[in-house]
This record gives sequence, C-alpha cells and structure tokens, in this order.
Amino acid sequence: MRDDVQIELKPHLEPEEKLLWTGQPKNGIIFQTADIFLIPFSIVWCGFAIFWTIGATSAGAPFFFSIFGLLFVFVGLIFVFGRFIIDAKKREYTYYGITQNRIIIKSGVFHKTIKSINIRTLSDIELNERNNGIGTISIGRKNPFYFWGEGMTWWPGMKTNPSLQLIPNARVVYNQIIKIQNEK
Repeated sequence: MRDDVQIELKPHLEPEEKLLWTGQPKNGIIFQTADIFLIPFSIVWCGFAIFWTIGATSAGAPFFFSIFGLLFVFVGLIFVFGRFIIDAKKREYTYYGITQNRIIIKSGVFHKTIKSINIRTLSDIELNERNNGIGTISIGRKNPFYFWGEGMTWWPGMKTNPSLQLIPNARVVYNQIIKIQNEK
C-alpha cells in the first residue's frame, strides 16, 4: 500500500477500521474506447469553429459573431486537448481504499468528494480487465446507455456509477472484494 494514498484516506476511517488495500487510477493521458468517435468529432468541431470564426471576422460581421465563434473554438479546444488534461488531473487526485466493511473513493481536484460503499450490500460488481492486468471494477447496476458517455466523465454533470478505475492488478482487488462479501 502506498503511504500517500493511506494518508489521504486515513481521516475517513472509523476507529476500528483498517485499510486492506489502497490504490489510485493509472496516471497520465489515457485513450478510452469512446475516443474512436470523440477524436474525429472534436477535430471536425474545432476546425469548423475556427473556419467559421475567421470567416465571420474577415467578412466584417458584427463583433458579436466573432465572440460567438470564439466560444465554439474554446469548446472545440477542450474537446481536442483539454479533456485529456482534465481527465488526467481528476485521476491524479483520486484515491481508493478497501476496508473490511466498505470501499472508499476520494476524488476531486478543487472540491473533494468522499464516496463510501458498503461491501456486504453490493449487488452488482463487474470487472473489466485488460491483458496487462490493469482494469476497472464497476460497482452497482450499469446504465445500458453508458457506453455513449464513456470517456466523457470529465464533462461537468456527467455522472457514472462508482468504480475503481484503471487500477493495476484489478483481478486481485476484485477477488478481495468478493472474498469480503462472502465472509458474512
């Protein structure tokens, strides 16, 4: 267990609770499945917004049209580049912990959120693992339309089920959760 993750989670433990596992999501820029759609879309969006803004400005359109176009250029730049940086920062400040009773997820760059999930009452838990052992453990019922928003959790207001996202040795952690569930 990493000391920095333990330090982040320790204040949120009950007096008798002990951390059995701690971790963080994989750091850095990561491409998700949804990027197959989002990357081309974001390039087209941003390119059109730049073209429209330059065209409106050079044609002598009112100042409002240039400002309106710049807003779309800004959103386009976030889609092309910014979303990767925002996602990486969110994961950098996300901490996971498993105790004998619950799963703790602490996240947030500017505003911290603590999510506590009782292990013994979990009904749906899903492991999605890559060949290198890095995986995501999804907790709770999955929305059947979730795949449309996959990779968009950086966008304000996009909510998904709690998950231990992109953790190393995901199968070991998954098996540990199942073992705790069975120790009733």
